[in-house]
Amino acid sequence: MNQFKTELAADVLHVDLSGDLIGEDNGPQILEKVSSYVDKGAKFVVIDLSAVRYVNSSGIGVLITILTKFRNIGGEVYLVSPSEHVKKLLIITKLQAIFSIEDSKDEAIAKIKNS
Repeated sequence: MNQFKTELAADVLHVDLSGDLIGEDNGPQILEKVSSYVDKGAKFVVIDLSAVRYVNSSGIGVLITILTKFRNIGGEVYLVSPSEHVKKLLIITKLQAIFSIEDSKDEAIAKIKNS
């Protein structure tokens, strides 16, 4: 089961995911919640994947939908601390070339401030 927590700080939305990111489970809830923050002024998203054990194709779809939504408003999505399994999946699917992947939240925030 996947759990997620969100927090908006200025124009940066922080999303902490844990468990398994299986889109059918709560993908719609995550997307609805993230979309609501776009209306509140969020322009960047930092998604902490350090506690995510497994991602399936629907979970990847959730991440791509979030990326599309934010790039459409001139924003960016940063994936932070993916596990080895998730990192391999991003490489296999060539998504590491599309997403900004950082080792820590601090690194992601530094990139946002310099953008």
